[in-house]
Amino acid sequence: MKIILAQPRSFCAGVVRAIDIVERALATRDAPVYVRHEIVHNRHVVDGLKAKGARFVDNLDDIPADAVAIFSAHGVSRAVEDEAATRNLDVIDATCPLVTKVHNQGQRYSSLGRTVILIGHAGHAEVEGTLGRITGPVHLVETRDDVLNLDIPDDTPVAYITQTTLSVDDTRQTIEAIKARFSDVIGPETRDICYATQNRQTAVRNLCTHVDVLLVVGSANSSNSNRLREIGEEYGIPSYLVADGRQVDPEWLAGKETIGITAGASAPDVLVDDVIAALAKLGPVEIKALQGVEERITFRLPPELLKAS
Repeated sequence: MKIILAQPRSFCAGVVRAIDIVERALATRDAPVYVRHEIVHNRHVVDGLKAKGARFVDNLDDIPADAVAIFSAHGVSRAVEDEAATRNLDVIDATCPLVTKVHNQGQRYSSLGRTVILIGHAGHAEVEGTLGRITGPVHLVETRDDVLNLDIPDDTPVAYITQTTLSVDDTRQTIEAIKARFSDVIGPETRDICYATQNRQTAVRNLCTHVDVLLVVGSANSSNSNRLREIGEEYGIPSYLVADGRQVDPEWLAGKETIGITAGASAPDVLVDDVIAALAKLGPVEIKALQGVEERITFRLPPELLKAS
């Protein structure tokens, strides 16, 4: 069996930063340390941090007053920030800087008097946070049809922003629909969508030209991981999302000679290794990594943690 690995895959800089924030908080703050929502969308990562002492909660109400509270990489609304301040929580913000960039773009467009259109998935943590960062009118759309159904006059000055983990191609189509309907439109270029999302999608498209089946390592609630699986299906490749090696079904591999593996931006490489180990139990394997982008981007930690280190 031949295994080909996509490059890049697994953790992005925003995820690395978020995990580092929790680990440094555990090392420098008096226990316990609370994290609102999953720090990133990966159960393995969350369970590992739990084992080190982090406590994950769904709501700020679950955090005692004056305690340490970490906001996840997906970002939070202003209302959540205000509630944390009211309860005197010691907040450490792990929002990915690229998500913060979208927040700032949206508020800037709103301050110019434009109605903001957010392209994203309803209910996603990042989208909920972004919707709650913009003080003026903001509308969420997921598809081109949603754009057509917006209850906004066609001559309204609008601006669009995007969820960072979306498909570049799908986003481009929705942006085209916005530009086709409204006469006064501004917004960022599609290249402003998260670099890690674009790089992993480009890598998986390349991978799909070399393999018979695709395994995407990631959690079911990870938007970018699900999109990588969808890309494989669009290429006509049987594609499966697996959390780890235990979820690999040998029947998927029957008659297949070349297996492609990638991982979402919130999935650690140790889980890729676990999937490879599961495949190796089925027979001899040969492993090759495709050439691809070498990501060298890093994000600084919050100043309060740098001072404590």
